Formats: sequence, C-alpha cells, structure tokens
Amino acid sequence: YIPEPERAIDLPFILPIEDVFSIQGRGTVVTGRIEQGIVKVGDEVAIIGIVDTITTTCTGVEMFRKLLDEGRAGENVGVLLRGTKRDDVQRGQVLAKPGSITPHTTFTSEIYVLSKDEGGRHTPFFKGYRPQFYFRTTDVTGTIELPEGVEMVMPGDNISMTVTLIAPIAMDEGLRFAIREGGRTVGAGVVATI
Repeated sequence: YIPEPERAIDLPFILPIEDVFSIQGRGTVVTGRIEQGIVKVGDEVAIIGIVDTITTTCTGVEMFRKLLDEGRAGENVGVLLRGTKRDDVQRGQVLAKPGSITPHTTFTSEIYVLSKDEGGRHTPFFKGYRPQFYFRTTDVTGTIELPEGVEMVMPGDNISMTVTLIAPIAMDEGLRFAIREGGRTVGAGVVATI
C-alpha cells in the first residue's frame, strides 16, 4: 500500500505554463504540471503574469494523449484555450482561476545567499544588484533594495530585501524563488509580503 501524496486539490486552480503549442484546427494548448486545484472543460481561466491578464475558456484537457474532462493537482496536462493566439501566451505565465492570484512586480522577501562553497558568488553584492529571479518556470530580471544601514550582502548571508521585477509575476506570499546569475543559482528566497 502506497499512500497517495496529499494533493492541493481543494485550493484554487493554478498551472505554471511550461510550454505553448498551436494545434492546427484546434487552437492553442499550454502544458505544465498543475500546482493546485482542478480545471474542468468549460471553466473560465485567466492567463496571468508578464503582460496584461487575459481571460479565456478551457475547451479541452489532455494527458498522455487522452482527452479528459478535468485535470487535477499534481498532473502534467495540456489545456486547450478558446480563441487564444499562440503569441498571447508564454512560458512563465500561469493559468489560474480568475481572481485567485494576482501579478506583482514589487515584494519584500527573505533571502539566503549561497556561500562560495555551495557554488554561490565569491564576492558580496551591493544595492542596485540586478540578478534574475526564477519563479516556477521562468527568470525575470529584478533590482534589489537593501534594508536601511546595510551596505552589502556577503555570500552565506540571510537577509530581508525588497525586490522590483521588470515584469509582473503571479505570486502569493510564501512563493519560493531562486536568484540566478548567468544561469547559475546564487541564492534562494521566499516572498514575504506583497
């Protein structure tokens, strides 16, 4: 007997978009692993983050090339979107229940900066540092604001800081992210307040 992993089925639907395809005669399909909730054929869904939010309808759910009535938390699915152009959607956005999650550019966070031994930076960083912040499926560039009286952050430090992203990302308090520089992870953080 293997217990089912507890799935966040009762929470509002969120699917971080990993890929987008155009299927001749059927429309646009987004793929990814459902983070929480359930999506059913006929549900209204919002495409959130990076650009202005678009609302559309789920016209199909596919898993392993089978058509389903719904997709659930933990499943890797393709969701067919009504009347949505391929160019309207991109990796890094999320598909979600309308009104359940909002996009933000500025937030406070608790950060851990990897030490040199952990594969992090060898040198400190200062205010105005502009790394990439990796949320769910994509990197977004952002700038940091250090707390009053803090001049620099050393590898191995834990610190609270305010981050301002160049594009909005769908987020809630508690969302984890990585801090990256040229594809290398240099820190980890969690959204504290929005």
